[in-house]
Amino acid sequence: MIEITPLFPLSARGKGMFTLGRQEILTLNQEVRSKKSQIVVKNEKKNREFGIRTFLIACAFVSVLTTVGIVMVLLFETISFFKEVSLFSFLTDTKWTPLFIPQHFGILPLLSGSLLITLGACLVALPFGLMTAIYLSEYAHEKVRRTIKPILEVLAGVPTIVYGYFALTFVTPLIRSIFPDTGVFNALSASIVVGIMILPMVASLSEDAMVAVPRSLRDAAYALGATKLEVATKVVVPAGLSGIISSFVLACSRAIGETMIVTIAAGATPKLTLNPLESIQTMTSFIVQVSGGDIEHGSIEYSTIFAVGMTLFLLTLGINIIAQWITRRYKEEY
Repeated sequence: MIEITPLFPLSARGKGMFTLGRQEILTLNQEVRSKKSQIVVKNEKKNREFGIRTFLIACAFVSVLTTVGIVMVLLFETISFFKEVSLFSFLTDTKWTPLFIPQHFGILPLLSGSLLITLGACLVALPFGLMTAIYLSEYAHEKVRRTIKPILEVLAGVPTIVYGYFALTFVTPLIRSIFPDTGVFNALSASIVVGIMILPMVASLSEDAMVAVPRSLRDAAYALGATKLEVATKVVVPAGLSGIISSFVLACSRAIGETMIVTIAAGATPKLTLNPLESIQTMTSFIVQVSGGDIEHGSIEYSTIFAVGMTLFLLTLGINIIAQWITRRYKEEY
Protein backbone atom coordinates (compact mmCIF):
# COMPACT_ATOMS: atom_id res chain seq x y z
CA MET A 1 0.00 0.00 0.00
CA ILE A 2 1.11 3.58 -0.73
CA GLU A 3 0.61 6.39 1.71
CA ILE A 4 -0.28 9.82 0.30
CA THR A 5 -0.25 13.01 2.29
CA PRO A 6 -3.11 15.32 1.23
CA LEU A 7 -2.16 18.85 0.15
CA PHE A 8 -5.23 20.35 1.76
CA PRO A 9 -7.15 19.78 4.99
CA LEU A 10 -9.72 17.05 4.97
CA SER A 11 -12.99 18.42 6.34
CA ALA A 12 -14.35 15.05 7.44
CA ARG A 13 -11.18 13.46 8.82
CA GLY A 14 -9.09 16.50 9.67
CA LYS A 15 -5.35 16.19 9.35
CA GLY A 16 -3.82 12.85 8.81
CA MET A 17 -2.75 10.24 6.34
CA PHE A 18 -4.84 8.18 4.00
CA THR A 19 -3.93 5.29 1.77
CA LEU A 20 -4.76 4.35 -1.83
CA GLY A 21 -4.15 1.13 -3.67
CA ARG A 22 -2.08 0.96 -6.86
CA GLN A 23 -5.17 0.23 -8.93
CA GLU A 24 -6.95 3.26 -7.52
CA ILE A 25 -3.96 5.46 -8.41
CA LEU A 26 -3.91 4.17 -11.99
CA THR A 27 -7.63 4.77 -12.32
CA LEU A 28 -7.22 8.28 -10.94
CA ASN A 29 -4.40 9.05 -13.40
CA GLN A 30 -6.50 7.80 -16.31
CA GLU A 31 -9.41 9.99 -15.25
CA VAL A 32 -7.13 13.03 -15.01
CA ARG A 33 -5.64 12.33 -18.46
CA SER A 34 -9.13 11.80 -19.92
CA LYS A 35 -10.36 15.12 -18.52
CA LYS A 36 -7.25 16.92 -19.81
CA SER A 37 -7.70 15.44 -23.30
CA GLN A 38 -11.38 16.44 -23.28
CA ILE A 39 -10.45 19.97 -22.32
CA VAL A 40 -7.81 20.11 -25.08
CA VAL A 41 -10.25 18.80 -27.70
CA LYS A 42 -12.91 21.24 -26.55
CA ASN A 43 -10.47 24.14 -26.80
CA GLU A 44 -9.37 23.03 -30.26
CA LYS A 45 -12.99 22.92 -31.41
CA LYS A 46 -13.63 26.39 -30.00
CA ASN A 47 -10.52 27.77 -31.72
CA ARG A 48 -11.45 26.11 -35.00
CA GLU A 49 -15.02 27.42 -34.86
CA PHE A 50 -13.73 30.88 -34.00
CA GLY A 51 -11.35 30.79 -36.95
CA ILE A 52 -14.07 29.63 -39.36
CA ARG A 53 -16.47 32.27 -38.08
CA THR A 54 -13.84 34.99 -38.43
CA PHE A 55 -13.05 33.86 -41.98
CA LEU A 56 -16.72 33.87 -43.01
CA ILE A 57 -17.27 37.31 -41.47
CA ALA A 58 -14.23 38.58 -43.37
CA CYS A 59 -15.63 37.18 -46.62
CA ALA A 60 -18.96 38.90 -45.97
CA PHE A 61 -17.19 42.19 -45.26
CA VAL A 62 -15.13 41.86 -48.45
CA SER A 63 -18.34 41.52 -50.48
CA VAL A 64 -19.96 44.47 -48.73
CA LEU A 65 -16.86 46.67 -48.99
CA THR A 66 -16.45 45.80 -52.69
CA THR A 67 -20.04 46.86 -53.37
CA VAL A 68 -19.62 50.03 -51.34
CA GLY A 69 -16.37 50.81 -53.17
CA ILE A 70 -17.99 50.40 -56.59
CA VAL A 71 -20.93 52.59 -55.62
CA MET A 72 -18.65 55.27 -54.16
CA VAL A 73 -16.48 55.40 -57.29
CA LEU A 74 -19.56 55.64 -59.51
CA LEU A 75 -21.10 58.29 -57.26
CA PHE A 76 -17.96 60.43 -57.06
CA GLU A 77 -17.34 60.41 -60.81
CA THR A 78 -21.02 60.93 -61.58
CA ILE A 79 -21.15 64.01 -59.33
CA SER A 80 -18.15 65.46 -61.15
CA PHE A 81 -19.94 64.80 -64.47
CA PHE A 82 -23.09 66.61 -63.38
CA LYS A 83 -21.07 69.62 -62.30
CA GLU A 84 -20.60 70.29 -66.02
CA VAL A 85 -23.78 68.77 -67.50
CA SER A 86 -27.23 69.51 -66.17
CA LEU A 87 -29.32 66.60 -64.94
CA PHE A 88 -32.33 67.89 -66.89
CA SER A 89 -30.38 67.83 -70.15
CA PHE A 90 -29.03 64.37 -69.35
CA LEU A 91 -32.53 62.97 -68.84
CA THR A 92 -34.40 64.79 -71.61
CA ASP A 93 -32.01 65.39 -74.52
CA THR A 94 -32.66 63.01 -77.42
CA LYS A 95 -29.11 63.08 -78.77
CA TRP A 96 -26.00 61.40 -77.40
CA THR A 97 -22.80 62.70 -79.02
CA PRO A 98 -20.24 63.30 -76.23
CA LEU A 99 -17.33 62.47 -78.55
CA PHE A 100 -18.33 64.90 -81.33
CA ILE A 101 -18.93 68.60 -81.80
CA PRO A 102 -21.49 69.86 -80.88
CA GLN A 103 -21.70 67.70 -77.80
CA HIS A 104 -25.01 66.32 -76.57
CA PHE A 105 -25.39 64.32 -73.37
CA GLY A 106 -28.91 62.90 -73.58
CA ILE A 107 -29.06 59.39 -72.14
CA LEU A 108 -32.37 58.53 -73.85
CA PRO A 109 -30.84 56.98 -77.03
CA LEU A 110 -28.61 54.66 -74.98
CA LEU A 111 -31.42 53.87 -72.56
CA SER A 112 -33.85 53.05 -75.36
CA GLY A 113 -31.22 50.84 -77.01
CA SER A 114 -30.62 48.88 -73.80
CA LEU A 115 -34.35 48.48 -73.15
CA LEU A 116 -34.98 47.43 -76.76
CA ILE A 117 -32.35 44.69 -76.52
CA THR A 118 -33.63 43.59 -73.11
CA LEU A 119 -37.27 43.50 -74.22
CA GLY A 120 -36.42 41.49 -77.33
CA ALA A 121 -34.26 39.07 -75.35
CA CYS A 122 -37.01 38.58 -72.75
CA LEU A 123 -39.57 37.89 -75.48
CA VAL A 124 -37.32 35.06 -76.62
CA ALA A 125 -36.03 33.70 -73.30
CA LEU A 126 -38.93 33.97 -70.87
CA PRO A 127 -41.66 32.03 -72.70
CA PHE A 128 -39.32 29.43 -74.19
CA GLY A 129 -37.41 29.09 -70.93
CA LEU A 130 -40.61 28.65 -68.93
CA MET A 131 -41.99 26.09 -71.38
CA THR A 132 -38.69 24.20 -71.23
CA ALA A 133 -38.87 24.23 -67.43
CA ILE A 134 -42.46 22.90 -67.51
CA TYR A 135 -41.43 20.10 -69.84
CA LEU A 136 -38.43 19.12 -67.73
CA SER A 137 -40.39 19.30 -64.48
CA GLU A 138 -43.70 17.69 -65.45
CA TYR A 139 -43.35 15.78 -68.70
CA ALA A 140 -39.78 14.62 -69.26
CA HIS A 141 -38.58 11.22 -68.14
CA GLU A 142 -35.86 11.28 -65.49
CA LYS A 143 -33.21 10.10 -67.97
CA VAL A 144 -34.25 12.77 -70.47
CA ARG A 145 -34.14 15.45 -67.76
CA ARG A 146 -30.67 14.39 -66.65
CA THR A 147 -29.53 14.66 -70.28
CA ILE A 148 -31.16 17.94 -71.32
CA LYS A 149 -30.43 20.00 -68.22
CA PRO A 150 -26.61 19.67 -68.42
CA ILE A 151 -26.79 20.65 -72.10
CA LEU A 152 -28.67 23.81 -71.15
CA GLU A 153 -26.09 24.59 -68.51
CA VAL A 154 -23.32 24.15 -71.08
CA LEU A 155 -25.02 26.79 -73.25
CA ALA A 156 -24.84 29.16 -70.29
CA GLY A 157 -21.07 28.73 -70.24
CA VAL A 158 -20.44 29.68 -73.88
CA PRO A 159 -18.36 32.91 -74.08
CA THR A 160 -20.46 35.90 -75.05
CA ILE A 161 -18.06 36.93 -77.79
CA VAL A 162 -18.86 33.62 -79.51
CA TYR A 163 -22.54 34.49 -79.28
CA GLY A 164 -21.75 37.91 -80.75
CA TYR A 165 -20.10 36.53 -83.87
CA PHE A 166 -22.86 33.92 -84.12
CA ALA A 167 -25.37 36.79 -84.25
CA LEU A 168 -23.32 38.70 -86.82
CA THR A 169 -22.47 35.83 -89.16
CA PHE A 170 -25.52 33.55 -88.87
CA VAL A 171 -28.58 35.30 -87.41
CA THR A 172 -28.16 38.61 -89.24
CA PRO A 173 -28.00 37.00 -92.74
CA LEU A 174 -31.20 35.08 -91.93
CA ILE A 175 -32.94 38.28 -90.87
CA ARG A 176 -31.72 40.13 -93.98
CA SER A 177 -33.07 37.33 -96.18
CA ILE A 178 -36.51 38.01 -94.70
CA PHE A 179 -36.20 41.80 -94.32
CA PRO A 180 -33.82 43.00 -97.06
CA ASP A 181 -33.68 46.57 -95.71
CA THR A 182 -32.13 45.40 -92.45
CA GLY A 183 -28.65 46.75 -91.76
CA VAL A 184 -25.64 44.58 -91.05
CA PHE A 185 -25.74 45.82 -87.46
CA ASN A 186 -29.23 45.71 -86.00
CA ALA A 187 -30.97 45.30 -82.68
CA LEU A 188 -33.06 42.29 -83.71
CA SER A 189 -30.20 39.85 -84.20
CA ALA A 190 -28.57 40.99 -80.95
CA SER A 191 -31.88 40.60 -79.08
CA ILE A 192 -32.45 37.08 -80.38
CA VAL A 193 -28.98 35.89 -79.46
CA VAL A 194 -29.05 37.56 -76.03
CA GLY A 195 -32.35 35.75 -75.49
CA ILE A 196 -30.70 32.46 -76.46
CA MET A 197 -27.89 33.20 -74.04
CA ILE A 198 -30.17 33.83 -71.02
CA LEU A 199 -32.66 31.06 -71.89
CA PRO A 200 -30.71 28.36 -69.97
CA MET A 201 -30.77 30.54 -66.86
CA VAL A 202 -34.55 30.91 -67.02
CA ALA A 203 -35.12 27.22 -67.78
CA SER A 204 -32.77 25.88 -65.10
CA LEU A 205 -33.86 28.15 -62.24
CA SER A 206 -37.56 27.85 -63.09
CA GLU A 207 -37.28 24.08 -63.26
CA ASP A 208 -35.63 24.03 -59.83
CA ALA A 209 -38.50 26.12 -58.44
CA MET A 210 -41.09 23.73 -59.90
CA VAL A 211 -39.34 20.60 -58.66
CA ALA A 212 -39.39 22.09 -55.15
CA VAL A 213 -43.22 22.19 -55.19
CA PRO A 214 -44.53 19.42 -52.90
CA ARG A 215 -45.71 16.27 -54.63
CA SER A 216 -48.89 16.30 -52.53
CA LEU A 217 -50.19 19.35 -54.45
CA ARG A 218 -49.84 17.49 -57.73
CA ASP A 219 -51.49 14.37 -56.33
CA ALA A 220 -54.41 16.41 -54.99
CA ALA A 221 -54.94 18.04 -58.40
CA TYR A 222 -54.80 14.68 -60.17
CA ALA A 223 -57.29 13.28 -57.66
CA LEU A 224 -59.72 16.04 -58.63
CA GLY A 225 -59.45 15.01 -62.29
CA ALA A 226 -57.00 17.65 -63.54
CA THR A 227 -54.91 16.91 -66.62
CA LYS A 228 -51.13 17.12 -66.65
CA LEU A 229 -51.25 20.48 -68.43
CA GLU A 230 -53.74 21.85 -65.89
CA VAL A 231 -51.58 20.64 -63.03
CA ALA A 232 -48.51 22.26 -64.55
CA THR A 233 -50.09 25.62 -65.39
CA LYS A 234 -52.64 26.01 -62.58
CA VAL A 235 -50.89 24.32 -59.65
CA VAL A 236 -47.14 23.95 -60.11
CA VAL A 237 -46.38 27.28 -61.81
CA PRO A 238 -48.40 29.38 -59.30
CA ALA A 239 -46.87 27.45 -56.41
CA GLY A 240 -43.33 28.08 -57.67
CA LEU A 241 -44.03 31.61 -58.84
CA SER A 242 -41.55 33.30 -56.51
CA GLY A 243 -38.66 31.21 -57.84
CA ILE A 244 -39.82 31.67 -61.42
CA ILE A 245 -39.98 35.45 -61.01
CA SER A 246 -36.48 35.38 -59.51
CA SER A 247 -35.21 33.58 -62.61
CA PHE A 248 -36.91 36.17 -64.83
CA VAL A 249 -35.30 39.03 -62.92
CA LEU A 250 -31.83 37.49 -63.07
CA ALA A 251 -32.25 36.91 -66.79
CA CYS A 252 -33.43 40.49 -67.42
CA SER A 253 -30.56 41.90 -65.36
CA ARG A 254 -28.15 39.73 -67.34
CA ALA A 255 -29.63 40.99 -70.60
CA ILE A 256 -29.40 44.66 -69.56
CA GLY A 257 -25.76 44.26 -68.61
CA GLU A 258 -24.73 42.23 -71.67
CA THR A 259 -21.79 43.82 -73.47
CA MET A 260 -20.01 41.78 -76.14
CA ILE A 261 -23.05 40.56 -78.09
CA VAL A 262 -24.56 44.03 -78.48
CA THR A 263 -21.16 45.58 -79.18
CA ILE A 264 -20.53 43.17 -82.06
CA ALA A 265 -24.03 42.68 -83.49
CA ALA A 266 -26.07 45.79 -82.63
CA GLY A 267 -23.61 48.43 -83.79
CA ALA A 268 -22.53 51.72 -82.27
CA THR A 269 -25.14 54.23 -83.41
CA PRO A 270 -26.91 55.91 -80.48
CA LYS A 271 -30.38 56.39 -81.86
CA LEU A 272 -33.74 56.98 -80.19
CA THR A 273 -35.78 54.40 -82.07
CA LEU A 274 -38.06 51.43 -81.49
CA ASN A 275 -37.25 49.82 -84.84
CA PRO A 276 -35.31 46.59 -84.12
CA LEU A 277 -34.02 46.44 -87.70
CA GLU A 278 -31.85 49.53 -87.23
CA SER A 279 -28.42 49.89 -85.70
CA ILE A 280 -28.49 51.07 -82.09
CA GLN A 281 -26.09 51.49 -79.19
CA THR A 282 -26.61 50.33 -75.62
CA MET A 283 -25.16 51.73 -72.43
CA THR A 284 -22.70 48.86 -72.06
CA SER A 285 -21.46 49.09 -75.64
CA PHE A 286 -20.85 52.83 -75.20
CA ILE A 287 -18.75 52.12 -72.13
CA VAL A 288 -16.70 49.65 -74.17
CA GLN A 289 -16.31 52.17 -77.00
CA VAL A 290 -15.05 54.95 -74.74
CA SER A 291 -12.88 52.67 -72.62
CA GLY A 292 -11.04 51.42 -75.69
CA GLY A 293 -10.42 54.88 -77.16
CA ASP A 294 -7.88 57.62 -76.57
CA ILE A 295 -9.97 59.62 -74.12
CA GLU A 296 -8.14 61.85 -71.68
CA HIS A 297 -8.53 60.76 -68.08
CA GLY A 298 -10.58 63.25 -66.09
CA SER A 299 -12.20 64.88 -69.13
CA ILE A 300 -15.95 65.27 -69.53
CA GLU A 301 -15.91 62.55 -72.17
CA TYR A 302 -14.24 60.20 -69.71
CA SER A 303 -16.78 61.03 -67.00
CA THR A 304 -19.63 59.97 -69.27
CA ILE A 305 -18.58 56.35 -68.61
CA PHE A 306 -19.46 56.68 -64.94
CA ALA A 307 -22.67 58.62 -65.56
CA VAL A 308 -23.85 55.88 -67.91
CA GLY A 309 -22.66 53.22 -65.45
CA MET A 310 -24.60 54.84 -62.62
CA THR A 311 -27.71 54.93 -64.80
CA LEU A 312 -27.29 51.25 -65.57
CA PHE A 313 -26.75 50.49 -61.89
CA LEU A 314 -29.89 52.34 -60.81
CA LEU A 315 -31.92 50.66 -63.55
CA THR A 316 -30.83 47.20 -62.47
CA LEU A 317 -31.36 48.07 -58.80
CA GLY A 318 -34.89 49.25 -59.51
CA ILE A 319 -35.72 46.01 -61.34
CA ASN A 320 -34.38 43.95 -58.44
CA ILE A 321 -36.37 45.93 -55.87
CA ILE A 322 -39.59 45.49 -57.84
CA ALA A 323 -38.88 41.79 -58.28
CA GLN A 324 -38.26 41.30 -54.56
CA TRP A 325 -41.56 42.97 -53.79
CA ILE A 326 -43.37 40.71 -56.27
CA THR A 327 -41.58 37.65 -54.87
CA ARG A 328 -42.65 38.47 -51.30
CA ARG A 329 -46.16 39.27 -52.47
CA TYR A 330 -46.70 35.91 -54.18
CA LYS A 331 -44.44 33.69 -52.09
CA GLU A 332 -46.06 30.41 -51.01
CA GLU A 333 -45.18 28.68 -47.73
CA TYR A 334 -45.46 24.89 -47.48
